[in-house]
Amino acid sequence: MDAATPVQAAQAGSQTRSETGARPALTSDFETFLKMLTAQARYQDPLEPIDSTEYAAQLAQFSMVEQQVQTNDTLARLAGSPGFSQLAELAGWVGMEARVPAVAGFRGVPITVSPNPDPRAEEAFLIVADSDGREVQRLAIPVSSDPVEWAGVASDGQPLAHGTYSFSVESHAAGEIIATSAAQFYGRVTETQIRDGSAVLILEDGQVVQATDVTALRQP
Repeated sequence: MDAATPVQAAQAGSQTRSETGARPALTSDFETFLKMLTAQARYQDPLEPIDSTEYAAQLAQFSMVEQQVQTNDTLARLAGSPGFSQLAELAGWVGMEARVPAVAGFRGVPITVSPNPDPRAEEAFLIVADSDGREVQRLAIPVSSDPVEWAGVASDGQPLAHGTYSFSVESHAAGEIIATSAAQFYGRVTETQIRDGSAVLILEDGQVVQATDVTALRQP
């Protein structure tokens, strides 16, 4: 019976280790490979000796087989984790615009806000606050869910400072506030991540939002 080549032996060994769940590291298997290579050289046909290039090819194949086994193990572990599944599902969101609670980075470019005034309202106001929560602007808007463009310009015509702003909507009826709700805006998704076991989106302005906070998606 012909002796198995080192590659065949390595593949058989990898299969056995897969069944038992134990996989020695590549460095420890390399010692086994050298022993097999020595045995193959000892029992080779003296009339047809193995070429040195074949030894090199067998070594390369052995390394590829072992590394592929390790790669498959890593992918199997990742695929079994909830975080990986969430990332795979959210991969298609990258590059799209997600509608999220409106906390936006202002850099001089108008921001389109989606208000949601109470349907009982007679009047509605868009309230703009800075990163410290201070109200910097109050604008009358239609009692409608139609998008509103916020230009970032103060009442005196001067542009507001660049920074992070939040938006909310006050609904009024009979001169009284009947509801206050967060407005929303569309931000371009640049990355998805898993943080503390939850899927989050990184928007173009650097804002981090929970994927569960997204209420709509659209093409830019």
